[in-house]
Amino acid sequence: MTASPHAVLAATFAPGETAVTAAMRFTREVMTAWATGGVLHTAEQVAGDLAEQVADEPFEVIWKHLGDAVQVELRQRYLSQGDPKAPSGNVEEWGVTFTGDSRVHWARLTLPGSPDMVAAEWLEESARGPHWLGFLADASDLLAGTLDPDMVPAIIAQVVVPRLSSWCAVYTSDSSLGPMRLVYLWHADEARIDGLREQLADMDVAAADARVTSTVHLADSQVLAVPLTARGRGLGMMCLGRPDRFPDDVIQFAEDIGRRAALAMDNARLYAQQAAANRALQRSLLPPNEPEVPGLDYGVIYEPAGETNEVGGDFYDLFKAGDDSWRFAIGDVCGTGPEAAAVTGLARHTLRLLAREGYGVAAVLGRLNQAILEEGERARFLTLLHGDITPVASGLEVRLVSAGHPEALRLKPSGKVEAVTTPQSLLGVFHEVMFEADTVHLEHGDVLLAVTDGVTERRSGGRLLDDDGGLAKLLAECAGLSARAVAERIRRGAAEFASEPSQDDLAIVVLRAR
Repeated sequence: MTASPHAVLAATFAPGETAVTAAMRFTREVMTAWATGGVLHTAEQVAGDLAEQVADEPFEVIWKHLGDAVQVELRQRYLSQGDPKAPSGNVEEWGVTFTGDSRVHWARLTLPGSPDMVAAEWLEESARGPHWLGFLADASDLLAGTLDPDMVPAIIAQVVVPRLSSWCAVYTSDSSLGPMRLVYLWHADEARIDGLREQLADMDVAAADARVTSTVHLADSQVLAVPLTARGRGLGMMCLGRPDRFPDDVIQFAEDIGRRAALAMDNARLYAQQAAANRALQRSLLPPNEPEVPGLDYGVIYEPAGETNEVGGDFYDLFKAGDDSWRFAIGDVCGTGPEAAAVTGLARHTLRLLAREGYGVAAVLGRLNQAILEEGERARFLTLLHGDITPVASGLEVRLVSAGHPEALRLKPSGKVEAVTTPQSLLGVFHEVMFEADTVHLEHGDVLLAVTDGVTERRSGGRLLDDDGGLAKLLAECAGLSARAVAERIRRGAAEFASEPSQDDLAIVVLRAR
């Protein structure tokens, strides 16, 4: 559809009344960063026209710099919609393509003038007035708009070229004492990038002053080396090159951009480290394996809420407890984040340890309740469904306890659905609590469904999914399906119940007697 882009900037937008204006504002920031003022108004209009056609559902806006043109793409999961309309602005060409389950509505605009001309016009304009204030504001918006450490160097280079320099090289280091390496290189003339890269291989960037801006000579360019320092830590170096001397005002702009870029880079690194820690913690709280249980077909779905799959309060487990018995659990800790994760870890390890010591499901919950209360101020309420599975000739014998958890449902092959648990006290509230186990027999083909409130309390307006037995009705439609298919059908039903993304964790456990 297009040639290889020189640069790409993208953003995702939620549906709603502000989606169109947000897409236009993002377009204005991109055009300003790329110094493509000649098509700014047309680009905004085109982005707004395309966004209006898809604003009822989430969509992604992708701008691509093609050298002599820019192209906008609005990517959206394919939905049944009317015929796409051409943008009202003056575009070189437009169209619609389909990739997988996504639809891309795109348009291309030709750029007037050359990069050198644009840079000269911008410097002339900035010398006559406060244009640099808008430049710095737009640069700050772009830098603050990403938390991806790999994207920040690309944004830095595309902000300063061709406004401040003919080319830009961004170097970073993993630590203040580590060696610096070239992570992004951008030139106003793409054909010269490979040759410039070879020249930079001979330049000792470590020789530049890491504390203040300094100049270095490289072949036919003067190089301005701007340290990237944030919170007292050296993160790297931004090197700008141009054939003539750097004016004082350009040096000031470069230093200001360097400070903002370093802070954005540090924020992105900290965010990435926290996200990685969250993912590692989340993985440590999930079952290490999925055991084979004679006579049991099971399906599990687990979806923590949050853009970075933040550690959730929901959890599940399935493990071998003895020679002929297995245990399962599904729970929901009040809250999210590390505090909830601490209780999740306590619950999972306590369940496994006591089960292997021979304690029944009711006794295990009593001791877990006491362990949670002993956490003191760190304690969190916990709802839990815990069961023991024993294969028998006619199917499965299940003894289970529901501690404040959404009721478990049994589905017969005939389509009949019934609740099979007795509501009892949730954990972490009362010291003196006695639990009693319910015994449920699953004949061949019977299905037992357990979910967290991310399913039952899925909200659409003033209505919950489980109002008037909504979950039981969903389950009744699953007669004859495998355990995995039942779990997926329940997940899809919860997702389709409301148009907004869920703000709660979701866990589904399905047990089916073979």
